[in-house]
Amino acid sequence: MSTINLQEIKNRFGIIGVSQALDRALEIAIQVSPTDLSVLITGESGVGKEVFSKIIHNNSPRKHHNFIAVNCGAIPEGTIDSELFGHEKGSFTGASEARKGYFEVVDGGTIFLDEVAELPHGTQVRLLRVLETGEFIRVGASKVQKTNVRVVAATNVNMPLAIEKGKFREDLFYRLNTVPIRIPSLRERREDINLLFRKFSGDFAEKYRIPVIKLTPEAARILENYRWPGNVRQLKNVAEQISILEKDRLISHEVLLKYLPDYSERHLPVLAGTPLQDENPADREFMMKAMLDMRKELNELKLVVRNMVESKHISFDENEDNSAFLPVQRDYYTQNSNMPVNYSGANSIEEQEHVEETEETLSLTDREKELIEKALQKHRGKRKNAAAELGISERTLYRKIKEYDIKG
Repeated sequence: MSTINLQEIKNRFGIIGVSQALDRALEIAIQVSPTDLSVLITGESGVGKEVFSKIIHNNSPRKHHNFIAVNCGAIPEGTIDSELFGHEKGSFTGASEARKGYFEVVDGGTIFLDEVAELPHGTQVRLLRVLETGEFIRVGASKVQKTNVRVVAATNVNMPLAIEKGKFREDLFYRLNTVPIRIPSLRERREDINLLFRKFSGDFAEKYRIPVIKLTPEAARILENYRWPGNVRQLKNVAEQISILEKDRLISHEVLLKYLPDYSERHLPVLAGTPLQDENPADREFMMKAMLDMRKELNELKLVVRNMVESKHISFDENEDNSAFLPVQRDYYTQNSNMPVNYSGANSIEEQEHVEETEETLSLTDREKELIEKALQKHRGKRKNAAAELGISERTLYRKIKEYDIKG
């Protein structure tokens, strides 16, 4: 596809950006549009997954038929089958009349299932049947009905992990994932951040009939370096808040930081190549922080061992193989002392206890739990403040507290 056509799509759907990763996602969406293949759009919350579903629909032969977006996570489990597939009169309490479901209403068109990973298992089975045969049955009915609907699904969940935990059917995943499209996060397209901010600022200036705001160079640098956990949606909200609340139209970095309370200059290392596929990017940052802290403790432990060795006048060279150190020390004490032999490298009970105190657990899970407990204790149980201290979202903190059964 030509660059001109790609730019036309961006203009038509209000997409701002020059990132190669964004362009690649758009190209895949446009290439798959003329087909009837199922598409699974992945990406963090706020990256614009619904916009991509509309691009696919409006560039397909189904564009003159209905398009409907359904947030699967917002519909109660007890009613979602009725919403999607319809129900017969009297099929459940409150069903005073028969009702068509989305798959019946959108026949011939496209249905966008956002947060598809939130579907209950029973609904997943029904959806799989629709995808494979085009057949469905209303709740409370026995008659099989046919529908011709294209399904575009989206999620911000790590689907392979959800499958491993038994939360999502593997066969349904592969049926939905016929063509995968991954939308990059704002952190992965930093060259677009200031472009988007200027666009949003201009739009709000026109909407509220106020002068447009501008950033100082230092503020622009901070805007670009921020991690934007809420992605484009969060950036738009910040632009609107500043446009309305600030009297001065030139925004300094001090003013901008008031709207980015968890901003940090620190950038943790990431693996090269394919991005990590964790449930939440904040989890990755938290894990990296735990790993760095663990490395620090390992270095401290190494220093303790070195001091103990040197106090006994035993040579210790980091470049030499010291695997025989403990056995040699054991023989030395066996032959030259009446002390009880121990294998910790300590020549007394007091020293042994000292060594044991320094040998904290090296388990990443334990380290993560310890960091959470310390943060909660420091902020007297205020989870919002603890989450900010740890550099993770409140949602992630709640999940970790429940996972590790942390009290208080």
